[in-house]
Amino acid sequence: MTQGRLDAIGLIVSDLQRSVRFYRRLGAPFPEGSEASPHGHAEAEVGGGMRLLLDTEASIATFDPGWRAPSGEPRASVAFRCASAEEVDALFAEALAAGGRAHREPWDAFWGQRYAQLRDPDGNGVDLYADTR
Repeated sequence: MTQGRLDAIGLIVSDLQRSVRFYRRLGAPFPEGSEASPHGHAEAEVGGGMRLLLDTEASIATFDPGWRAPSGEPRASVAFRCASAEEVDALFAEALAAGGRAHREPWDAFWGQRYAQLRDPDGNGVDLYADTR
């Protein structure tokens, strides 16, 4: 059986500059100049051979003219591991200042993590967590 290898997670965004700044603040290492891509596409190598891809709605429309932004809650999220519970709280506050929206304020989850949920500027799910055990 032929198998592929998961290589990237892609998000569709309305404003590439705003989104690159937002995800940089969370730790995604987008190279300098990514926010000015003339093609509406940016990539960050996030470790373990994985990439985070951002594509604008306009760039998606160039190859999928029928695409429309979904409505309702996101069915997926990207998650950022933090070094400590305090870092979850601090990064949550910084993400809000960078244009994110709170979904669930940081809490101590029963499974042994400090956890928080927010939405990026386009409504995509973003989770922050740190092990507390």
